[in-house]
Amino acid sequence: MPYPTQPTASHFINGKYVEDTAGAEIPVIYPATGEQIAVVHEATPAIIELAITSARAAQKAWAAMSGTERGRILRRAADMIRERNHDLSVLETYDTGKPMSETLYVDATSGADALEYFGGLAGSLTGEHIQLGEDWVYTRREPLGLCVGIGAWNYPTQIACWKAAPALACGNAMVFKPSETTPLCALKVAEILHEAGLPAGLYNVIQGTGAVGAPLVTDPRVDKVSLTGSVPTGRKVYAAAAASIKHVTMELGGKSPLIIFDDASLEDAVGGAILANFYSSGQVCSNGTRVFVQKGIKEAFLKRLHERLQTVVMGDPLDEATNFGPMVSERQMNIVQGYIEKGQAEGARLVCGGKRVGTEGFYLEPTVFAEVTDTMTIAREEIFGPVMSVFDFDTEEEVITRANDTEFGLSAGVFTADLTRGHRVIAQMEAGSCFINSYNDAPVEAPFGGSKQSGVGRENSKAAINHYSQLKSVYVRMGAVDAPF
Repeated sequence: MPYPTQPTASHFINGKYVEDTAGAEIPVIYPATGEQIAVVHEATPAIIELAITSARAAQKAWAAMSGTERGRILRRAADMIRERNHDLSVLETYDTGKPMSETLYVDATSGADALEYFGGLAGSLTGEHIQLGEDWVYTRREPLGLCVGIGAWNYPTQIACWKAAPALACGNAMVFKPSETTPLCALKVAEILHEAGLPAGLYNVIQGTGAVGAPLVTDPRVDKVSLTGSVPTGRKVYAAAAASIKHVTMELGGKSPLIIFDDASLEDAVGGAILANFYSSGQVCSNGTRVFVQKGIKEAFLKRLHERLQTVVMGDPLDEATNFGPMVSERQMNIVQGYIEKGQAEGARLVCGGKRVGTEGFYLEPTVFAEVTDTMTIAREEIFGPVMSVFDFDTEEEVITRANDTEFGLSAGVFTADLTRGHRVIAQMEAGSCFINSYNDAPVEAPFGGSKQSGVGRENSKAAINHYSQLKSVYVRMGAVDAPF
């Protein structure tokens, strides 16, 4: 494959690439052409054991280092990722099919942001002193131990870093399993971390399907599991982790509402809806795929949206002029096509799109449905593709009730010129990551995560520290101990 960042083996364990061809072959398919560009081998039990034992052996010494020392290595890795952003972006494009016009600016750079942020935070992770008269209590912030990270296929570099950075900053080790659909990028993250000075064994990457994830989640030597994935997968992983009372972070799916009031800037609202539905070809967990448009501007909104979608440049993802890429896999493309058929069968009006483009690769047109009702399948289930559902509404009270009528609670957005209303509406949204006059911003400084079925815990920001560490309380008595007998 003609790029310099191709990993040299299937796994990265104890500071080096490791191969075990006894594991089942996992083909790596380039979504733009449908061609196989690489192959990795699923982790065998021996590979899983090597990753866990390497991580456990390295973790204690890492935890004993000062936070400032740990942070220095993470910040060095962040610098290296930025220096190599172009090559890492090419790899991300081969892995996912996302166009270079996205990967150059969002994927590895977001991963670098996480490593820099948590690297800077590592030295500040302290406990507190609590005076109780003569006596006192002090607290120690301690690592959990060994964390398992399980990644999704839509942001492989970013997710590998979003999980690694807080875990390592707090003094943990990690075994990371990327999605079998996009297995390449996490290997380069591990390689760079090691090159930046991370001691061997602290960040291991192993490949595989759920058959590899399951023994990682249930292993008694694992202290925490962090998953990015679908709600059905989350339920299984959460239940398995709960059996041995492991710490968990679950960043799951959504069916998020985007509410557009009739006083909103039409151009901004259309732009927000495009970002909320068609960025990464719609393969973003936080997408605002239920777009509620106040009746007074609905037709103007649809007209302008249709006009702007005509400017989509679909083509070779390696061409930076391309701004819309393929679905990640044939399977995902088929799933989305099934939802498009259901939308039409259930009576939604197809405004534009709806078709596969070409026979090479897994391209689908950006698709917009109008006259969608709240009970339609496309209104209830997460599609994870470039399909927008547009709903009419009359009043603020009505749209708040309808927007919250979902099992999911990852994100929500509102566009309005009335900022008082914007804050009032967002305060009533049952969602964890929300936006006013914007959509899908995810700076590492802000907590990211959902409520209801969309997840448990938060990634990024200082909030993530609480999910990768634990507090120990120590009571210190200065006087005699008064016992009853």
